[in-house]
Amino acid sequence: MAGAIASAMLFAFPAFAQDSRLSLADRVARLEQQAQNKDQSGTGLVNQMQQLQAQVQQLQGQVEELQHQLQTLDDKNKAQYTDLDARLGRLEGGRAGAAAAAGSNPQAQAGNPAAAASVVAAANPAAGRPAANAGSNSATAGDPAAAQTAYDVAFKAIRAGNYVEASREFRSFIQQYPNHALAPNAWYWLGESYYATTNYPVALESFQQLLSQFPQSDKAPDALLKVGYSQLELKQTAAAKATLTQVASKYPGSKAASLAQERLQRLQLQSGN
Repeated sequence: MAGAIASAMLFAFPAFAQDSRLSLADRVARLEQQAQNKDQSGTGLVNQMQQLQAQVQQLQGQVEELQHQLQTLDDKNKAQYTDLDARLGRLEGGRAGAAAAAGSNPQAQAGNPAAAASVVAAANPAAGRPAANAGSNSATAGDPAAAQTAYDVAFKAIRAGNYVEASREFRSFIQQYPNHALAPNAWYWLGESYYATTNYPVALESFQQLLSQFPQSDKAPDALLKVGYSQLELKQTAAAKATLTQVASKYPGSKAASLAQERLQRLQLQSGN
C-alpha cells in the first residue's frame, strides 16, 4: 500500500512542478506586459506635452502677428491723418490768402457790403466780442499780408518736417496775431510740431489752448482728438478714453470721430475687455 502511494507521488510531482513553472512564467509575462504598458503610458504623456508646447508656440506666433498688424494699422492711420492735416492746412492757407486779398481791395468791399462783413469776421473772430478786445486786434488789422506771410513761413517749416523751426514760427505768429483768423490753426500746428517731436505735455497744452480760446473753430474736432492721443502717450489712459469718447459723440460723422472710434476699439482689444 505504501509503495503504491509513493509511486503515485512520484508520478504527480513532475506535473505539479510543470504547473508551478507555467504559473511563474505567466506571472513574469504579466509583469513584463505591465512594464510595457507603463512605458507606453509615459511615452503618451511625453507626446501630449510636446503637442501642447507646439500649440502654445503656435498661439504665441498668432499673438505676435496680431500685434504686428495692430502696429501697422496704427502707423497707417497716423500717416493718413498727417496727410489729411497737410491737405487741410493747404486749403486753410488758401482761404486765408483769399480773405487777405479781399481785405486789401477797398473797391470789392464797397461794392459788396456783405462780403466786406464776412472778410472782417474771418480776419477778426473777436469782432462780435466787447470792445475791450479791440486793442489786441490792432496787429491783425494793421497788416494782414504780413500775418499771412508769417503763417506761411511757419506752415512751410512744418510741412518740410522742420518741427523745431515750425514751433518757433507758430509761437511768434500767435504772439503777434493772437486773434487772427489763422490763430486757431497756428495753435493746432504748434501742438502738432511738439507732438511730432514726442514733447507730449507741451503738445497737450497747445491743443487745449485752441479748444479754450477757439471752441467753435474748424480745428476743434482735430484738436480734441489730438488731446486724446497726447493723453495716451502720457499714459493717462482713463482720461484719453473719456476724451476720445467725447470726440465721437460731439463731432459725429467727422474724420476725427472716425479716428477716435478706431482708437477706442484698439484700446478695447488690447485691454481684452
